[in-house]
Parts: sequence; C-alpha cells; structure tokens
Amino acid sequence: MTDEFADLLDANRRYSTSAPRNFDGYAHAGVAVVTCMDSRLQPLEMLGLMLGEAKILRTPGGHVTEDALNGCILGVNLLRVDRILVIAHTRCAMAACDDAEMRRRVTEASGRDAATLSVGATTDQRGKLRADVKLLTEHPLLKGKAQVGGFLYDVDTGLLSQVC
Repeated sequence: MTDEFADLLDANRRYSTSAPRNFDGYAHAGVAVVTCMDSRLQPLEMLGLMLGEAKILRTPGGHVTEDALNGCILGVNLLRVDRILVIAHTRCAMAACDDAEMRRRVTEASGRDAATLSVGATTDQRGKLRADVKLLTEHPLLKGKAQVGGFLYDVDTGLLSQVC
C-alpha cells in the first residue's frame, strides 16, 4: 500500500456515509451518453439528469470506440436506453490533430515509442461525429431501437448544439 491514494480513500470514506443506495442499474431517463474523458465535461449536469438516469461512456474525444459501442448495445438491449447522445466538445485535444501527431506527442512526452497508439484523433471533428452517429444508427443490434444524435458542447458557454 502507498500513500499516493490516501486522500482519495479518505474522501471515499466520507462519501460512503451518504452515498446513494438501492439503484437497479437501469437508465431511468432512457439515455446513454458517449462523450469525452475531458474533466471539463459533466454529462449528467449538462443534460439536467440525475444519478441513475443515464449510462455514461467516456472515451478520448468522445468517439464511439469498440467498448463504447458495446456499452450502447448493452444499454439499449438490456438497460432501457432509447436515446443515445454522442457529445464532442470545443477545444478538444483529440480534434486538434490526427493520430500520427498524437503518437508523436505521446512519444515525446513519455520518452517511449507510441507507434501502436490509436485513439481516433481527427481534425474533422464534425465528420467524425457524423460517422459515429451513422455507426450507431445502422448497427444491427441498435437499428430502430434507439434515437441517436450527435452534439457539440461548448466548454466556454456550457451550451450544447445538435450537429446531426
């Protein structure tokens, strides 16, 4: 055991005294959100939702990765999800370059070869958003079972706009 996590474990002990209990795991608002891992985004709050109302899937850039796709499939078919929002955001590092540039940056920062890194970085953020929405809309395990929309969140204003 190390002390690097002591502050977080202490905070968790305080949290545990009032942590919500007895949730059933369903998305009670019928919502799944695929969004970026950026800490400026608070998916539940930005949509006016509460704990237990949505499934939140976070990936670099908010892209529909294989894991995010699997989460959407499980959510729709087993957890009462009938709406999926794919939310990209302004000033996203994943929209500032392509994968090759991202690999170069990680290699430089880490001092190790990041040649195998593939995170879906793209300078065509809206195009990638449209492709992700199409992937979800046309997937045989999702088609006709959920409404899918692509959105852009403005980190400076807090406003969400629908792209597709």
